[in-house]
Amino acid sequence: MSVIRLLVLGAVRMHGRAHGYQVRNDLEFWGAHEWSNAKPGSIYHALKQMAKQGLLKAHEVAPSTAGGPPRTEYEITEQGTEEYLKLLREALTSYDQKLDVLSAGIGFIVDLPRAEAVELLKKRVENLRQWRTSVTEYYTPEEGPEQLGHIGEIMNFWVHSADAGAEWTRGLIRRIEEGAYVFSGEGEPFVGVLAEEQENPYATGEKHPGDEA
Repeated sequence: MSVIRLLVLGAVRMHGRAHGYQVRNDLEFWGAHEWSNAKPGSIYHALKQMAKQGLLKAHEVAPSTAGGPPRTEYEITEQGTEEYLKLLREALTSYDQKLDVLSAGIGFIVDLPRAEAVELLKKRVENLRQWRTSVTEYYTPEEGPEQLGHIGEIMNFWVHSADAGAEWTRGLIRRIEEGAYVFSGEGEPFVGVLAEEQENPYATGEKHPGDEA
């Protein structure tokens, strides 16, 4: 799956309506430009593409402060919300997702009801268990990686990754079940986006032709 689609849809949804530079600023504020491919060009491209696909609705507003053409603000549509939640659930349950996808999923997990978040994470633990089992059909961890030559280190890495991933996920499940964080329907959510004029301490300072888009 494309982590950019999840990140951009999630950022727009949190604002209600947002222009391209706001979305870019938020993703940099979250550090997404460091742990994903959320670069300026891909962000603006994703906004325009998803508007064409009906996932976002584009609104032309007042001209940009730079004196250019009217700035475009984006609003998530009903279809976009469905796509966003589908991507979010996929990010939280799949065992083989890259870290950028899982990170994005965790970043938006409170957009789900608490009980659903727990069930999705339990499904992830089960998927990790099944993956580990499939690996150990060819590799016996107790005998060590040497049994398969240096290629055994690959299997060893997979088993350790599955164990570490499951342990971390169970810890998150426990914290959520004990009442951590504010989930959908429980009250005022955590505000993780920047206000219009709020300074971004993590901004890269790089300019892009679409910064006012």
